[in-house]
Amino acid sequence: MKTIFYNGTIHTGTKTLTGHVLVTAGATIREIRPAESLAESPADGYAQSTAAQPGAGSEPPRLIDLAGGHLAPAFIDLQLYGGLDHLFSDHPSVTAIDATYRYCLQGGAAYFQPTMATQTDALMEQAIAAVRAYKTGGGKGVLGLHLEGPYINPVKRGAHREEYIQRPDAKKLQALLDKSGGFLTMMTLAPERCDEEIVRQLAEAGVVVSAGHTNATYEEAQKGFSWGIPAATHLFNAMSPLSHRAPGMVGALLHDTPVPVSVVADGHHVDFAVIAIAKRLLGEKLFLITDAVTENQQGSYQHQLQGDKYILPDGTLSGSALTMIKAVQNCVEHIGIPLDEALRMASLYPARVMGLEARLGTIAPNKEATLVWFDDNYEVKKVFVSGEPA
Repeated sequence: MKTIFYNGTIHTGTKTLTGHVLVTAGATIREIRPAESLAESPADGYAQSTAAQPGAGSEPPRLIDLAGGHLAPAFIDLQLYGGLDHLFSDHPSVTAIDATYRYCLQGGAAYFQPTMATQTDALMEQAIAAVRAYKTGGGKGVLGLHLEGPYINPVKRGAHREEYIQRPDAKKLQALLDKSGGFLTMMTLAPERCDEEIVRQLAEAGVVVSAGHTNATYEEAQKGFSWGIPAATHLFNAMSPLSHRAPGMVGALLHDTPVPVSVVADGHHVDFAVIAIAKRLLGEKLFLITDAVTENQQGSYQHQLQGDKYILPDGTLSGSALTMIKAVQNCVEHIGIPLDEALRMASLYPARVMGLEARLGTIAPNKEATLVWFDDNYEVKKVFVSGEPA
């Protein structure tokens, strides 16, 4: 079915367009054209403009009046642990993934990676099985599983349970990868706890390795990047800080490295002023995640909502209450990042990290018609997945 989006601002990822309409055909973006080319009525104008085209159908297009709002590529959240009172990280199941997907849609994210904090072998295998069952059963939105651990540094474990942290073992890792069957798509690890063989083993299995929960020195961080580590997890949080005599992982990321890094833009995980400084240095390498958790009273990670963040019973900051649209809003209103760039931080840049930029992250002909419509108050009105309302 053809759909025409009109009467709004279209953020393509490269341009901001007003006075234009977006036309989709089924799951695919067809074209962007000036609104005046559609005469007085979008439907009549489109019918007139396509009447002479070979194979033009007679079915009238669906019209979406954006009511002066914004249309952008739908967001991609590469790290969150659950949603709507279902903590996938502690209770991995198809039900938890579905609840997380519905939470993501509320914030404009059409794609996500359900994430598991450092856990037992049994729960990691259960998480893989849940992702497999969800995706093979027709579940939407999931790119794959993100394991945050278990190969992290206990010194920088943050809210992670120390007793579940492991030293990497190539044979044991291969057994996990064999069980994953390609459904494991990202792993956060501490490069100083690993060696090049482990990084290459993961990369050859199609897993995006992300440096995080690390106490690496500047030199250890650079060595990990030389092995091919292509990303890093939540800048400043649970990583060796920047000091004038010890640059650490933060210094390595800020100092002219091509490695992109995520940030949690809620004002609790990182002060907004610090994000502004990092953005000036990192440019397109800084992208948004929510790092969101949900209330959980049973299991290894018992998250409690405190204002607009989550803590463990001992008071440790354990996750955000962000949605992706709220992270975008914070970037614009509290950090001073232009809206177009904040949108790229939530869509195009995560797509690049996962190698999906040919399909997702921008609005252009022949790309996937997966879009978010929101208003000037950053309220998500609708998410469209492959051309259809989610």
